[in-house]
Amino acid sequence: MYTEIEQQTLDIDWFFTDENHIGFVASGAGKLPETVAQSSENNEKLISYFRDLPEISDVVINPELNSLLVKIFGSGADERYLQDFVSMTKKGLYSFDKTNLNNFLDPHYHLVASPKTPLKLKELPHHILDIVVKTQYNNKLIEVKEINILEIN
Repeated sequence: MYTEIEQQTLDIDWFFTDENHIGFVASGAGKLPETVAQSSENNEKLISYFRDLPEISDVVINPELNSLLVKIFGSGADERYLQDFVSMTKKGLYSFDKTNLNNFLDPHYHLVASPKTPLKLKELPHHILDIVVKTQYNNKLIEVKEINILEIN
């Protein structure tokens, strides 16, 4: 289990699905969905599995990312910021980051990068599938530039 203090102070990687594709999120010290918060052990299994996957896709950086980051940080996306998101997107995952940092309860995340060749849920082994399907998003990842985690069950 992730305590509320851990959630408020750590940048925790977590994953979700829209029933077809997989999303990767850097929490930015934001509140996690209950399905993720209740089992740090399951989340660590997902982190290990997805980080160890081979690269399967080219990456499309969100064309609105630089203007969004200028509003948030005062500067655009640099290689250091993009590194982890690009790495996970090359594995076929849609990558998101917290939009309003230092606001634990704010549920908004923005798309950093999309895969040209998304990893499909049906390609996952059962022990990983059983964990990731617990965290469901109500919209299609292929169509969104931002997510509200209140829409994740």
